Amino acid sequence: MTSGQITRRLLPTVAALSTPTVAVFVVLLAAGEVAFWPAVIGTAATALLTALLLRPYVADLAQVARYARDLIRGGEAAAPRLRTDIGSDMLAALGQFRRAWRSHSEDMATLLAFHETLFDNLPEPLLLLNGQRRIVRANAAARKIFGRQQQGRDLAAVLRNPDVLEAVDQVLAGEPGSTVEFNLPGPVECDLRAMIEPLPQAGVDGTVAVLSLHDVTALKRMEQMRADFVANASHELRTPLAAILGFVETLRGPARDDSEARERFLAIMYDQATRMSRLVGDLLTLSRIELQEHTRPEGRADVSTVLRRVATGLEMQAEQRNMRIDLNLPESLPLVAGQEDELAQVFQNLIDNALKYGREGTSVEISGGVTPEPSAGGGECPARAVCIAVRDHGEGIAREHLPRLTERFFRVDTARSRRLGGTGLGLAIVKHVLNRHRGLLTIDSTLGEGSVFTVCLPTIEG
Repeated sequence: MTSGQITRRLLPTVAALSTPTVAVFVVLLAAGEVAFWPAVIGTAATALLTALLLRPYVADLAQVARYARDLIRGGEAAAPRLRTDIGSDMLAALGQFRRAWRSHSEDMATLLAFHETLFDNLPEPLLLLNGQRRIVRANAAARKIFGRQQQGRDLAAVLRNPDVLEAVDQVLAGEPGSTVEFNLPGPVECDLRAMIEPLPQAGVDGTVAVLSLHDVTALKRMEQMRADFVANASHELRTPLAAILGFVETLRGPARDDSEARERFLAIMYDQATRMSRLVGDLLTLSRIELQEHTRPEGRADVSTVLRRVATGLEMQAEQRNMRIDLNLPESLPLVAGQEDELAQVFQNLIDNALKYGREGTSVEISGGVTPEPSAGGGECPARAVCIAVRDHGEGIAREHLPRLTERFFRVDTARSRRLGGTGLGLAIVKHVLNRHRGLLTIDSTLGEGSVFTVCLPTIEG
């Protein structure tokens, strides 16, 4: 600040402070106590002395003001050198305020960045809407579905579902939040649940409502699977039950005294009743396993011992089909975390299937080992896992059927499966037992050559 500028700012203050002295000299002059020129000289001397005393303070205040304005503009000028204690105190207070404000700004920036990251990384798609139904902002999950350039667009250009748009319009008109379920078409259709909620007050960016989308495709499919399961279970039970009732009615009527027919019908009724018993047993087993699927089993299991025990139990069945079970296991395998009874059920189902669907006169080959590598049949094998492969030499399975083999009641050849005594639940039980053991089932098959079912179980050391 120039000397002239300081003087112009100093004059009003000097005039104000000199006013009492001037008044005193005027009174003395009027009373005749002081002559005119001495009064004028005294007044001028007082004003000059006041100006000399105030000048450093005014200069320091002017420098502090200029420094503050520079800070407001974002400048980084060095702090001025001041001559007065009051100016230095004010400069120190300004420095403290600056540091506190900078710290507060950094905290607010960090908090804002955290909220930005949190919003952007929420797993559910979120759209922020203004009062004109335009998208203020979309998180990463929403951009993945609707594309990146959504800001400023009308919601109708993104979501063309009339029920959702009507619900949003009602919320923007002042009604409470609502929920709408709808189907989103695309290469892979998905079912979504839209939840629209108004904000208590508008955001600084104009946001007045939040639209969140929740993918309920899996839930819908699970509900459908449960409905299909009940229908299939009812059908599977109704078929043998109808056969038994039919034979009972025949035995009570036309074949009452026919001993040959009675023996033949009783044998068929026994087979059907046995099939129903197996089906009920598998249903109960599957329900029990599903209830415990979320909890890992306690205890340790020796897979080699389990396999040898299961193979021994199935030797008679293999002999009936002129087949053999070949075990090719290392001398020792690491223990796995699990229950031997449940793992026995896994291998019982797999070897039993191999005996049923393998060609007569062939062998069922069971091999195993420990591998840290991912398994080859799809999916990732747990690190440091015991892997057991059950290979048959049957007709094989078409590749398009492989993903559905572990579904309840799914059969590639329904008639053949029923003829061989299958319930359609064996591989579903295998899948759920392995899920509980945090294991993995992979399937590979070649038409005309056979199939390989590989079980991977994490070792206790892994």
